[in-house]
Order: sequence, then C-alpha cells, then structure tokens
Amino acid sequence: MSMAMNKLEMLPVRGELRYDASLAGFTTWRVGGPAECLFRPLDRQDLIAFLSTLPRTTPLTWLGLGSNVLVRDGGVPGVVIVTASRLRAMALEEDGRIYVEAGVPCAHVARFCSVHGQAGAEFLAGIPGTMGGALAMNAGAFGGETWTWVDEVETLDREGTVRRRKPQDYEVGYRKVRGPQGEYFLGAWLRLQAGDIDSAQRRIRELLARRNRTQPTRWPNCGSVFKNPPGEAAAHLIEACGLKGQRIGGAKISEMHANFIINSGGATASDIERLIELARETVKARFAIELELEVRIIGEAA
Repeated sequence: MSMAMNKLEMLPVRGELRYDASLAGFTTWRVGGPAECLFRPLDRQDLIAFLSTLPRTTPLTWLGLGSNVLVRDGGVPGVVIVTASRLRAMALEEDGRIYVEAGVPCAHVARFCSVHGQAGAEFLAGIPGTMGGALAMNAGAFGGETWTWVDEVETLDREGTVRRRKPQDYEVGYRKVRGPQGEYFLGAWLRLQAGDIDSAQRRIRELLARRNRTQPTRWPNCGSVFKNPPGEAAAHLIEACGLKGQRIGGAKISEMHANFIINSGGATASDIERLIELARETVKARFAIELELEVRIIGEAA
C-alpha cells in the first residue's frame, strides 16, 4: 500500500474501506484486477464525508453494478467507490415524482414505478446497471432512454457539495451525457405518466422474457459492447463478419447476440479486450465503419 493510501485510513468512514481489493466480483464480466483502495459507503452521508476529506490528487473511479465496464487485469489506481446496494433510497414524493438514489438497480426502479402506478420506466427492467450509471450514459433498452423521464438530478462533487440540477444543464444524446465537470450523480427525480399497475407489470414481464430470449443472460457479460452506428446495428455488422462464436481465451462473442461478449469460463480482461479489438478491426476492414465502444475500459494492463 502506498503512503498516500495509508493516509486514507485516517478518513472518517462508517462503510467498508479495503486495500488491494479484487474488483472481479464487482463487475458483471467477473474479470479484472484489484482496486488500490475500495470504498463502499454506508449511506449518502458517509459518502459525502469521505469525499469532502479525500485528497484532491487521489484518482477516483465510480462503479455501480459494474455492468458497463471492463476492468483491466492490472487493476485500478486510487479509490474505487462502489454505490450498488449502498445508495439505495427510493420514494414516491408528494409532487408525484419518484426519487431514486444512484445505487439502486434499474430493474428495481422499474418495479417500484410500476407498483406505484407510474408508467414509462418499464424499459429500465432491461438495463443491468444502477440508476447512477444509467444517468451517466443515458442508458436505454427496448426503445426507452433514461433521460426522457428525468425531471431533476442531484449531484455531488469532491468537496462534498450537493447540488440539484435540471436536464437543461446537460447535453444528452445517444449513450452520452455531458454536464458540469467534477460532479457525480447522487440521485434523480423522475416524472413519469400515470398508468395502470397491471399493464406496467405485464410490460416488464414481457420485456424481461424478450431479453432472456435474445441476450446471453446466463453467462457473465457487460451488456452491449458497442454503440449502434447511425442507421446500423452493431450486432448485425459483427455477425455479417462471421464472428459469432469467435473466441480468445475464455472470452467469446455470443452466438445468441453478436454485440455481447461472454465470459465462457476463465476469461481474463485481456482476452475480452483483444476480442473487442478483433471485432472493431474486422468490421472496419469490411464495412469501413468504426464501431464506438459503449463499455468503459478502465485500469491498467497486467
């Protein structure tokens, strides 16, 4: 442990603070090296207190469910903050909006909205991440996108300052969100439509059944690897190159959906990254299309 990391032991935390902690169990690919320091806050106040005293030069990385990220085998320097199962508050407020903290899984948000007669968020059941991640990338599924329903967000900076911001403070596009620098999503207020509880829950069941039919949900994966190019589908381009079933080590391009790479057993992050590059290079050579990553690749090579 570095001298800088040693100093973190002096910070006021009530949650879990570990050093040289494997991140494989915090990603849905189940691969990746260790975090130099891993912090799982007990609650939002614990997170605010930690950030307000964290040295400004310490590298900082955020993880929710780890579903849209590839952690390289060499691990991640600095502090990795995991919000999943920690920032988990949800509430139907008096003004009809639904408040969701960043660590709540999107599937839980979909169900919570449905049982409170709020329609529009059913698509979130198909997103294998947290609300914080969905806000950060405008996650979408089955034709729905997160920011369609965002009425207001709550952010946190490294000084521990909490702010409330409106959607007009952000530039939002397809799997892209740009906003004030140095602020992280702490939560959001969603304004949905009044709906029928049975209809909303039936829609969620239909979407989940469709997901299970069309995506390799039984294998460790990160969700979609590439963004869809304009007018094209990344999966169709990869399939047209004959890459379904292609393997490198324990990583494999899914035979069910070519925009998914699965850990078929014993894969390393390097295996997955090499397979990603193979898909990109092959599609570019055949179609002159540069596939853009939807997954984030973080950390250092082994």
